[in-house]
Amino acid sequence: MFKTVFSFAVIWLSIMVNLLLAQDFVWEDIGRENLNCQSFLIDGQNNKIMFIGKSGSILKTDNAGASWRKVLTVRVGFTDINDLAVEKNNQNVVYAATGNGLYLSNNQGEGWERIFHGKNDLEKQCMAVLSITQGLFVGTKAGLFVSNDHGRSWQKQQFGGGSDYIFNIEPKIGKESIIYLSATSGIFKSMDFGKSWEKIFVSYSHQDSNQDESGEEVSASEEMADIKFLKVGLNNSNLIYFSCSKGVYRSLNQGQSWEKLPEYGLLNRNVKMLCLSNNSEVYALTQTGVFLYRDERWIEVSLGLVLGKLNYLVIDNLNNLYIAGEKGVFKSIQNNAPNFKRNSLVSEYLKNEPSIKDVQAAAVRYAEVSSEKISQWRKDAARKAFLPQVNIGLDRNSTDLWHWEGGSTTKSDDDVLRRGRDNIDWDVTLSWNLGDLIWNDAQTSIDVRSKLMVELREDV
Repeated sequence: MFKTVFSFAVIWLSIMVNLLLAQDFVWEDIGRENLNCQSFLIDGQNNKIMFIGKSGSILKTDNAGASWRKVLTVRVGFTDINDLAVEKNNQNVVYAATGNGLYLSNNQGEGWERIFHGKNDLEKQCMAVLSITQGLFVGTKAGLFVSNDHGRSWQKQQFGGGSDYIFNIEPKIGKESIIYLSATSGIFKSMDFGKSWEKIFVSYSHQDSNQDESGEEVSASEEMADIKFLKVGLNNSNLIYFSCSKGVYRSLNQGQSWEKLPEYGLLNRNVKMLCLSNNSEVYALTQTGVFLYRDERWIEVSLGLVLGKLNYLVIDNLNNLYIAGEKGVFKSIQNNAPNFKRNSLVSEYLKNEPSIKDVQAAAVRYAEVSSEKISQWRKDAARKAFLPQVNIGLDRNSTDLWHWEGGSTTKSDDDVLRRGRDNIDWDVTLSWNLGDLIWNDAQTSIDVRSKLMVELREDV
């Protein structure tokens, strides 16, 4: 009963903490009934300018979502708008990676032209786009293409399987410029702006025949899940995250080694996208919610929202989150109101609650299995060997008979055999078993008691 009550208290407290943390995020619907959104973009210099990618069209707002208008229509072939990007050094240049090629706008989305077609249906389906000074990169369902002349000509990059499905492309431009990309066969990085690529993580597709590149069998335990998304640290060039159908992984050394983040609190470990805030906090997008990684656990920050299927997650330079999905576009503003003090509110709930150590101590006292008591038992059991075992014997002898011969012929009791007095024999025996100084049978029951104390403490 004690254990059940304590477990319920822990669960209740965890739920309360999640709810309180979720209240840091106040959500607003800015989609204005534009449903089934696939991608989203915020202008890097003006947060009021945004773009929504929907199947067959791109919408734009100049007033932070108060109103939206269509600026591009894609009618032929695959019409999905998979990714949107803005040129870093020229905010007027916007790119749209669609199911029917790559589109370019030189006037902030007011006019568009297609600059990449692809030779077949797989190459035509553009999934990711990156524009930097050194070149324009577009990832398709059949490999990566690079243009060094603003999209007039394209060269296909040879790496991995040659025609990998490209999920996303991430740059880290600075003293050591690196380009990362995630693909079906793994994660790659280039130190020379796409001229050569190094594989830093191997992914085995579920469609492969469970063999690695050398042809050797790969066990089920070694088989990694499909990669979904890659994100590079904003202020730390060594920090890389990637998400997959089995959770989120992190590298602290540019991909030389990887560790998996805990899944505690992550309701669905199939993470579709990742975002990093200015202070390097990690946000994960699943199909049904958004989660913040903090203190080695995941906290859902989209509680209370009816979002449907989620497709895209963006964070702006003010750490505001944007979700694009089946039910539209939602913006979160972190609630920093002075009258909202989460820590003090949690402390108010806990001020009369005992600590975990206090609860453990109470349980041990209740079961009478304290470590001090067990230690005293061991000492007493050892001292017992110095005390002798005392045996007292008592024997009563009643076989003493006698008679009196008086020589009389007239007395009736003369010359009659009579019983004498009883003889009582007694003895005292003292014995020691010095082997009890080393081990005695009492130790067995003491050790059982000690085991019970450890199990009880762990359970609590």
